[in-house]
Amino acid sequence: MAKAAMTVVRGGRVLDIKRHAAPKADILIKGDTILEIGKPGLAAPATATLIDARDRLLQPGLVNGHTHSHGNLAKGMMDRITLELLLTASPYMSGARTLEDKYLSSLIGAAEMVLKGCTAAYDLAAEFPMPTAEGLAAIGQAYADIGMRATLAPMVADTSFFEAIPGLMERLSPALQKEVERYRLAPYKASVSQMKKALHGWKLGSKGVHLAVAPTIPHHCSREFLLACLKLSKDYGTGLHSHVAESKVQVIAGYQLYGSSLTAYMDSLGLIGPDFTVAHGVWLDGDDMKLLGDRGASVSHNPGSNMLLGNGMADMRGMLDAKVNVGIGTDGASCSDNQNMYENMRLASMVSKVQGPDRQNWISTDEALQAATAGSAQALGLGDRIGKLEAGYKADIVFLDLGHVNWIPFNDPTNQIVHTEDGSAVHSVMIGGRMVVENRKLLTVDLAQIAKQAEKARERLARGRGPAKALYDRLEKVVGTFCPGLAKQPLHIDRFGGGHHHAHH
Repeated sequence: MAKAAMTVVRGGRVLDIKRHAAPKADILIKGDTILEIGKPGLAAPATATLIDARDRLLQPGLVNGHTHSHGNLAKGMMDRITLELLLTASPYMSGARTLEDKYLSSLIGAAEMVLKGCTAAYDLAAEFPMPTAEGLAAIGQAYADIGMRATLAPMVADTSFFEAIPGLMERLSPALQKEVERYRLAPYKASVSQMKKALHGWKLGSKGVHLAVAPTIPHHCSREFLLACLKLSKDYGTGLHSHVAESKVQVIAGYQLYGSSLTAYMDSLGLIGPDFTVAHGVWLDGDDMKLLGDRGASVSHNPGSNMLLGNGMADMRGMLDAKVNVGIGTDGASCSDNQNMYENMRLASMVSKVQGPDRQNWISTDEALQAATAGSAQALGLGDRIGKLEAGYKADIVFLDLGHVNWIPFNDPTNQIVHTEDGSAVHSVMIGGRMVVENRKLLTVDLAQIAKQAEKARERLARGRGPAKALYDRLEKVVGTFCPGLAKQPLHIDRFGGGHHHAHH
């Protein structure tokens, strides 16, 4: 094998999150890994490639704890829509996708993420009526082509949304019941065999793209299916990821179906452990959080999506107090409409600060930034490899332009990354020692070409969308009244997501 190439990054200021400082330092990189970070003038081989980082702040690449690549072709399509309406709209928003569409949607999201300083993501990609080995390979290939890392988890269910919410199917007219039958998901064994096929023949690991398993929402999966997902994850050593207690409707459905919280139900089946990530967790109660913390599980906190869909505000402080590993995510572009991790760090800080006057409960900028780097990295199963600028970690480095107006003046790097930065000062992005973005330009794929392909796909999808849109409009009237009605029921702990009403036992 050829000797790994050496690179030296000189003249930059390297972020120290906890100290709110960014001293000048040089970084020596061997192949894809940081070998040493030292004082300016750090010794490096004469043959090392030199990268000039003067007037740059160097931060770890942000890690998106939860997104959906299929959402990128549907960005900006909806407004004033609940989670339950979003699920109802999915055949209209994300249906009829070809293999090329799946690749393209993933490519668009990865391009946006790297341009905005994000170097790895946990992607819960959905295919209808079930995941396919070739679909997953295409979605994963898009990340590899951009040069971004991903943990790619096929999002699976064997119960349709209408069957999963107690009492909803009965509310539909017989004609509508017949129509939604068409959106039946594949029997779970078919999904399991496709996932097994994908896991078995997966070739993109060397490119930083790995597989995981995502039973989409606990009550959208039969008990047998959840256990089959657990077995897959054990057999192949992958992560498990599920939307748990995202909306109040889900919590009420959980109590009606299982007589317990969804977290307690998943735990009773053995799913919750260090490899398990809860997406959202807006409506977790104190017991749920303690359970997740005790099991070493993670939560991806996605404040932008939680607010946009009206799900409420998750209690990140409660999670951290319960020793839960917290990451931060954007969620999919079909319901949060951008893939900007800077915005979600800022929102994580803000959301904590409007939940009550006790300042000590507020999330600090260093906690938000830790969550968006090391916290999310741990959720992806990469906590020992990415999320920090330290010797032995992968060289995933974002170069922020200190000449940009966001950084004039430069007062406190940690506060400014979280509260001032919005992605517009991202100058260059290195992933695994390789420049993926340089001087605000994506180097790996041609963005203008992607735009042309996306417009073609958009026109074709829009032309074929009529019947699915008409069905959504009819369903919207029922779902849009039934689910909010369900959500008005009191919980044993009634609260609008998070806050200080926890029943701590």
